[in-house]
Amino acid sequence: MDFSNRYIVGFSLALCLVCSLAVSTTAVALKDRQAANALLDMQTQILRVSGMIEADAKPSAEEAAEMFKTIKVMGFSPESGELLGDMPFDSKAIIKSSKAAATSTDATSEAAERARVSRIPKELMILEVTDPENACFVFLIWGNGLWSTMYGYIALETDLKTVKGIAFYEHGETAGLGGEIVNPTWVAQWPGKKVFDDSGKVILDVTKFGKVDDDTYQVDGISGATITSVAVGATVQAWFDDEAFGKFLKKEVQ
Repeated sequence: MDFSNRYIVGFSLALCLVCSLAVSTTAVALKDRQAANALLDMQTQILRVSGMIEADAKPSAEEAAEMFKTIKVMGFSPESGELLGDMPFDSKAIIKSSKAAATSTDATSEAAERARVSRIPKELMILEVTDPENACFVFLIWGNGLWSTMYGYIALETDLKTVKGIAFYEHGETAGLGGEIVNPTWVAQWPGKKVFDDSGKVILDVTKFGKVDDDTYQVDGISGATITSVAVGATVQAWFDDEAFGKFLKKEVQ
């Protein structure tokens, strides 16, 4: 059967229109479910890093929401160092409020330059876990790795000087190398590490693989992923500096 060019073009356009409508309808229909899944993932990461659930636990939305009732979400001004009261739990909104420009704690280091955090927003988010058995503070952090921006949470004990846990929920680092920042074995090194020295300087750091001199504050890097490893350390240092959460930490421990 022969078809004219007009028929072929018309049929193609009609097919594209039908497919576009189907894709659009599906996307709209799944939007609420996707948002709910994203919220559950964020809550789960925070529950894990705070020790409220095991590393491999997968709570339901209802279970996560119930446990999250013990977590107080507060706004914080990096400039003034003051808490701003309760705020909605929305990590994405905090990240979006930052701009592409960045700061670095060590501009002379190529690895640290790669790990620059985005410009600090005027308002940050601090989560206080009030559950008596798992009391701690959780902080949203993000910074540049080798290939991607790494997003995660780090929890400090109530003394605000000791790491309780760390978790990265999104990254694009090389699988099997930099991607090992989510490996439970590597993450297990972080609890108990000291954040500050006696003078209040941020000393928490990630070294090159096998180069740890003092395991009270140094985390051993990932073999074959030096840039990503050191970038994680530089990112954490930047967020605990005075330009970000530093004023809150130092004020609360005085």
